[in-house]
Amino acid sequence: MKHSIRNPYVPLRAVTAASMAALLLALVATAGAEPGNDNRAPELPEGCERLQVDAGNKVAAHAYAEGVQVYRWTGTSWLFVRPEAVLYHDEGEDGVLGTHYAGPTWESVSGSKVAGAVVERATPDTTAIPWLKLRATTSAGPGIFKSITFIQRVNTVGGLAPTDAGEYVGEEVGVPYTAEYYFYRAHR
Repeated sequence: MKHSIRNPYVPLRAVTAASMAALLLALVATAGAEPGNDNRAPELPEGCERLQVDAGNKVAAHAYAEGVQVYRWTGTSWLFVRPEAVLYHDEGEDGVLGTHYAGPTWESVSGSKVAGAVVERATPDTTAIPWLKLRATTSAGPGIFKSITFIQRVNTVGGLAPTDAGEYVGEEVGVPYTAEYYFYRAHR
């Protein structure tokens, strides 16, 4: 996935408006679930082996995300608050698959949702947010995210907390990022 990050920071009100527009678009778009049950898992570079999903799980969906990582200034550091991203069917940002938001939660345009908890991290690129392996904590609704067991975030670009101090306590900024997400289901 090759995206360039144009603006290093996005004012939160712009992010919120963009997120709402994307969500509205997602709600009216027709989502076609990618064919699942094959093993289209990403190739993990050296040092990222711990992100490998447990045996017996296969890729059910693959999404490309573009959005922001939202941080809040505490007075001494930037605290991660939440992601805000649109999920697409392909790298060309064709076909909205859903959205990604606090929880962390992924929600498809059909209404299925999955929330996860981080179990492993790896940092193959120090200029981008870490790659993750998450275990699904809840998975519900009809659609592509039903019965998801694991999620991987890989091929990240950008998204790191600002390096400069905030202007005031409570200030929130959105830092652009892109990533690929792989969603797995258990198969016997």
